[in-house]
Amino acid sequence: MSIFGSIMGAIFGHGSAQANASPTLAPGATPASAPPAQTVDVAAIVDKAAAASGEKLAWRTSIVDLMKALKLDSSLTARKQLAKELNYTGDTNDSATMNVWLHKQVMAKLAANGGKLPADIKT
Repeated sequence: MSIFGSIMGAIFGHGSAQANASPTLAPGATPASAPPAQTVDVAAIVDKAAAASGEKLAWRTSIVDLMKALKLDSSLTARKQLAKELNYTGDTNDSATMNVWLHKQVMAKLAANGGKLPADIKT
């Protein structure tokens, strides 16, 4: 499974249509044959996961903390792979810029696939 697929699976549940959706779709685009996405409260799920981690995780602004909260590999290598999956065209050696872009893209794709995001998360 792709890294983005793992993020989707952790939030929407394994085996859901959203978890199996292609990460290369533009924000707001869905496959023609896909049923409408279910609405999932992303904050409730990730807040619960973050609390269970025992760490103070700023997942609302950090891709690293989001991945940690979901018990996914948050290493630079994993984030570079996620960047490749999501068609990042910037310099992957500039990890700070890449991380900000990744977080925005992941939040936008979650929202496009039925994720309900709190107002404090900019997509």
